[in-house]
Amino acid sequence: MITIQRVQTGVRVEKQLLKVMKGLAEYHDITLGDLIEGIVLHAFEGKAPFSQKSLQKIAELRKIYGLKLVAKDSHNLVEESRINEKEGPS
Repeated sequence: MITIQRVQTGVRVEKQLLKVMKGLAEYHDITLGDLIEGIVLHAFEGKAPFSQKSLQKIAELRKIYGLKLVAKDSHNLVEESRINEKEGPS
């Protein structure tokens, strides 16, 4: 075991993506924070974070929660509230 120090953060995440992540964490009986740490540590080393079985579960959860976003969408996401701010009052 490796002793670490965790900090609380106020990260905002897309709603359906968060639901899928929470579902996957529950499926693996780990916390959401543990899931995120694992994904990021794998990504930092250029490794795939999920087994084929986990990818199948993710596909199921995506359908259940209506997650249609894909990796190529990641640089094009803008919050609805930000769009409304730019348009101004109607």
